[in-house]
Amino acid sequence: MTTNFYLTYINHTPKPFEFIVINFTRTYRESELAEGCKKNDPKMQKALYHQYQRKMYGVCLRYTSDKEEAMDILQEGFIQVFKYIYDFKGNGSLEGWVRRIMVNTAIAHYRKRMKYMSSEIEEGDAVDIEEDAVSGLSCEEILKVIQELPVGYRTIFNLYEIEGYSHAEIAQMLNISVGTSKSQLSRAKEMLRNQLSVSSYQ
Repeated sequence: MTTNFYLTYINHTPKPFEFIVINFTRTYRESELAEGCKKNDPKMQKALYHQYQRKMYGVCLRYTSDKEEAMDILQEGFIQVFKYIYDFKGNGSLEGWVRRIMVNTAIAHYRKRMKYMSSEIEEGDAVDIEEDAVSGLSCEEILKVIQELPVGYRTIFNLYEIEGYSHAEIAQMLNISVGTSKSQLSRAKEMLRNQLSVSSYQ
């Protein structure tokens, strides 16, 4: 798979599904948001939600097959953000910290659906996605193809290729073997290559 495909996928923010409408005319500094939320300031809690909801919705949508499910993860994720905001020490970006919580929330959601994932799959060979397979597709079309992956493939694809986790880390997160993680990633890429090739000719 090419770098251009990953950049398109990572940077794409889907159209909003059901966002809370909040009338804010300014963007707050991360330090303001963090400190305000630590003080349980409702205004700053709303501001944080408003400032990050679209990007985080995009993150959640990449781990699900439909918009309603993504919204469930988004709302639960923000609950966790406000619950654990005191753990944010400012060593990194607030947005990155919120994103990690969203990913962890998506993983928790995935664990509830582990019955859809095989306990072990034979390892497969690495598969690359050619540039011409995606060059004619829009961001929405690429996202739709990824959403159509089986839940296990989609989750591991996102964790490895987008979030940058190693197979050892993924195996620990999902309670699977490293071999299963590698195999599911390989098969996810193979399915993507086939589906994207078909889509590019339609």
